[in-house]
Amino acid sequence: MLHLEKFSPGGVTVVSVLQACAHSNDLMLGMEVHQYVIENGIELDIAVYNSIIALYSKCGSLDYARKLFEEMGEPDEITYGAMISGYMIYGFVDQAVYLFQEIDKPSLSIWNAVITGLVQNNLYEQALEFVRKMQLSGDQPNAVTLSSILPGISDLAFVKGGKEVHAYAIKSDCNQNIYVATGVIDTYAKLGFIQSARHIFDHTKDRSVIIWTAIISAYANHGEAKAALDLFNVMLSHGIRPDSITFTAVLAACAHSGLIEEAWRIFELLEKYGIQPLDEHYACMVGVLSRAGKLSEAVDFIRKMPFEPSARVWGALLNGASVYGDVEVGRFACSHLFEIEPENTGNFTIMANLYSKAGRWEEAQELRKNMKKIGLKKITGSSWMETCQGLKSFVATDESNEKFGEVYGVVERLLGSMRDDGYVMMDESKEETM
Repeated sequence: MLHLEKFSPGGVTVVSVLQACAHSNDLMLGMEVHQYVIENGIELDIAVYNSIIALYSKCGSLDYARKLFEEMGEPDEITYGAMISGYMIYGFVDQAVYLFQEIDKPSLSIWNAVITGLVQNNLYEQALEFVRKMQLSGDQPNAVTLSSILPGISDLAFVKGGKEVHAYAIKSDCNQNIYVATGVIDTYAKLGFIQSARHIFDHTKDRSVIIWTAIISAYANHGEAKAALDLFNVMLSHGIRPDSITFTAVLAACAHSGLIEEAWRIFELLEKYGIQPLDEHYACMVGVLSRAGKLSEAVDFIRKMPFEPSARVWGALLNGASVYGDVEVGRFACSHLFEIEPENTGNFTIMANLYSKAGRWEEAQELRKNMKKIGLKKITGSSWMETCQGLKSFVATDESNEKFGEVYGVVERLLGSMRDDGYVMMDESKEETM
């Protein structure tokens, strides 16, 4: 259009191009469009202004986006939403929340921007708190709110919250929304209610590939490979075209159950559907081979990859080596992992334990010394428990809770019952957990 004299892009065209630039993170082209607006005197109405701010915000030029924001006369909810989302994308949560607090009466879209951003930053409890604040303000959650908050509920193992969201979705007629239905399926599955997840799937009318992938992933994560594969085959028979995420879910199911032949068949189907195998597909195949004890085949498979293997691929090989006590393959995997992610303490721990299991105590001790030398410490693992007082977090050997004695008493009785039934506890003295 710029090269044709009789065509002159106006505000509407500029808005469309800027939105495309923001969507594709093309800051350079977006800046050229912004310059064109200035040089050609295109009116900076609210739509153009918002598109420019959204561009810089989405692409990470937050200081400049804020400068433009402050120069505006009266920013609207779209302006605030763009700024809040931009801060959240890049992890500046406090600034986003502060900006939100400047608004007298936030619209539902702005509430959703904050809640979605908090979930994206793994601040699940804070996100749930904002949902409660939103309801107290008189606004009610919609499908966007529900689909945004569901991942946080599953991560916190908040069973009651999951059921409440599902009930609200039914009451507000949002339960057939594809993203809400997918979120509910995923949440129930992660909370351990696989049958409830299947019930939601069976009663969802519009079964797109997203819904099929959700239920296949649910069964795969529960170790029910046959059910996952059966659903995959039924999906294909219905003419639903799988995407790369669907293939990852099915291959993961094969990895969990050691179904090598099925995994190869599915991996070869990628080409049939015109999907270029991604890193996660290769990682799943390495997991399939490694868990079946075919470590040499897994190594050969990695060497033939058309691109550089990621930490996920090497991690799958390391886990297989750990299961079968193969120190040399473990060292080979770790030599790459220590370069790719040198601060991942989990790799050090697995390799140290692998050395210890093989009786190679000096090498295990040397690895632990190196870990301490570079200042790495294993992140303390914590667990969540839902109680009548809400969600509680606790860690092993934590004595800060006033009822820790009662808790450990229950654990000891459970362990005693397991021993009475013939179960043998792992000798943890030989396995360094660091």
